[in-house]
Amino acid sequence: MNKDQIKEHFKKQLELLQLERKEDLEQYKKLMSDTSIEERRKRGICWHPVQLQKTSFDAGDRIIIEVTRNENHTESHVFQSGKSISLFSTAGKNEEHTENVKAVVNYVKKNTMTITLNADDAPDWINDGQLGIQLLFDESTYKEMERAITLCLNSEDPTLQKHKNIFFGEREAKFRSIYEYNIPYLNESQNKALMNVLSAEDVAIIHGPPGTGKTTTIIQCIIQNLKDTDQVLVCAPSNAAVDLLTEKLVEKKINVVRLGHPARITDTILQQTIDVKTTKHIRYKELKAVKQQESQYRNAAQKYKRNFGKEEREERRMLWGEANKLRKEIRELSDYIANDIIDKAQVIACTLVGSSTQVLRGKRFSTVYIDEAGQGLEAATWIPIQRADQIILAGDHQQLPPTIKSIKAAKEGLETTLFEQLITSKKVDVMLQEQYRMNEKIMNFSSEFFYKNSLIANENVKDHLIFEGDLPLEFVDTAGTGFHDFTDPESLSTSNLEEADIVQKHMTAYFTEIQQLKKFDEVQNIGVITPYKAQLKELKNTLYHLDFSENIKNKININTVDSFQGQERDIIYISLVRSNEEGTIGFLQNTKRMNVAMTRARKKLVVIGDSSTICRHKFYKKFVDYTQEIGAYRSAFELMY
Repeated sequence: MNKDQIKEHFKKQLELLQLERKEDLEQYKKLMSDTSIEERRKRGICWHPVQLQKTSFDAGDRIIIEVTRNENHTESHVFQSGKSISLFSTAGKNEEHTENVKAVVNYVKKNTMTITLNADDAPDWINDGQLGIQLLFDESTYKEMERAITLCLNSEDPTLQKHKNIFFGEREAKFRSIYEYNIPYLNESQNKALMNVLSAEDVAIIHGPPGTGKTTTIIQCIIQNLKDTDQVLVCAPSNAAVDLLTEKLVEKKINVVRLGHPARITDTILQQTIDVKTTKHIRYKELKAVKQQESQYRNAAQKYKRNFGKEEREERRMLWGEANKLRKEIRELSDYIANDIIDKAQVIACTLVGSSTQVLRGKRFSTVYIDEAGQGLEAATWIPIQRADQIILAGDHQQLPPTIKSIKAAKEGLETTLFEQLITSKKVDVMLQEQYRMNEKIMNFSSEFFYKNSLIANENVKDHLIFEGDLPLEFVDTAGTGFHDFTDPESLSTSNLEEADIVQKHMTAYFTEIQQLKKFDEVQNIGVITPYKAQLKELKNTLYHLDFSENIKNKININTVDSFQGQERDIIYISLVRSNEEGTIGFLQNTKRMNVAMTRARKKLVVIGDSSTICRHKFYKKFVDYTQEIGAYRSAFELMY
């Protein structure tokens, strides 16, 4: 692209963001307006009523609340770490629209949710009962992305111009000669990726297919980077990904400051937040004393109510004046402490949008690392790029793309990430090749279809199984059984009750075999994945009746593909759902999502689907052919009788 074309690209990005924001808001309004709490609950955007289990404070004095919903409320929902929500009460005269407090979800597990309130105190009505949790529309994210694109459009900053030209223009990324690294606990391709990053003058990519040790490589790159620079910025699209990097860096004794909202309320993560680091600062006692003094003046001033004379009025004015002076002192001292903490940190860690925070305004970094860059919207990715001289992107464009609400915006280019743009047009990447997660037979299909057959299974995992003689991969074909998928006209989600039943039958037979061999203690966790929320409900209902101990049932997590990104399980079941005469496969056309689903399994992968429906798509035809080649194909009829 020339200069004018690059400008047009950013103008188009602004248009697409507007489309996305409009669609996102419309979907939100459609879910929220003129609907009862019960209807919202069914649509997965509200939990009500919830029971307050406990209220506590984290190490930074923020209020943490744990709630549970009724076990009979089994509807699938949209709540996950980092989502903005409101906590409300409908008890007595409370109104959900007026009596509410904004909060952020920490984590959700089954029917339990933990949240952090964006308030200094818990609301008076928190113990009145009839509490509810409701989704909020996130306007601020769009504002920050639009600000970043507008800056890309108008700024003449030479470093930003250079980055734009590398991503979109004819300018080549530059690499300098460095001595050869051979760090013993990195494999050959990881050492190559490390050298590629350290020799890059402006941009480099670490391409990390599933299980290849991308995080390990990034951490080592940062460690080596910090030998030549005092501080780097580390970002990712999601809170969970930022938390993982923070944990790994802390393990290496790196001084990290975690900005924004941690998804995992663990002691390791909390200790890295500014709130907690402030309590350990040398001037914290001074800050605490000033806060106590300000509180005393404020409380004294508030004692004066309506009927009082001139002297009392003067006294109140004086007290408020002193409180205001102290508030100014508190702000100045808090800012000083926060800036001091940030200046002394080796790594600043935050989400892409979180890098726009006020505490980083005007601050530049020699290097920014952006993990999971294949999932970040272009507009969000430019936010941290504008703060750095050198850009290191890590991720895999063959896994989950960004989540986009507007189909039109996605088709017109919003789904194309900077990572994908760069990896397909420039020679700046090194792909990690040795994977440490999957049995070789689980890995091989993904390697052939997505990675030019270049992945290698590490010796420690290539043959590992749940038990000796087990098949690491099975495709259970429901073709000819008469099973049929059903699409709900209201939710437009698809389910297949008979297929859910086959999952249960296979699981019962397989788990019984594991039990008889006394191998269940070695199974840490089990995942059941499906692309459809309606099928999630069917699977949860079906598997609830499994005739196994609660200990075994608690090892099972049932969810959509997106929820398993970045995770792994000893055993994975995938219910493909689609079974119809027309050959309609819907979500299954997104083969990148299937790549994620299939590569979550360490020792056992069971895929259940209808070959007569799915094999009209080349991806599934090749997969079924592969299972037949390695003796992993079986018919559902074997489980029905």
